Amino acid sequence: MNTIDGAQVRKVVVACDAGMGSSALLTSQLSKSLSPHSVGVEHTSVDRIPADADVVLCHANLAERARRSAPDKVVLTFQMFLGDPVFQRLENAIKAGERIDG
Repeated sequence: MNTIDGAQVRKVVVACDAGMGSSALLTSQLSKSLSPHSVGVEHTSVDRIPADADVVLCHANLAERARRSAPDKVVLTFQMFLGDPVFQRLENAIKAGERIDG
């Protein structure tokens, strides 16, 4: 399990399989909520996670692939594209500078 201090997060990546629909909407919403904290949010394929990502968000079904693609990154999983508690937990940790495990 990897960890990062929330105050060090500058880039969050939403990793998905197909690249359309719900994950794109999630990326837009997270971008709005995290931009006041100087955190960028990017949408990418689960198999092509960029090296400069600090935190990777992906659906639980894609977790194994995300961890293979980015073994040194914090990978957080969710079940629901909208309203999953992990999104608020991530924002709170970034805002408070708390440790994020994933």
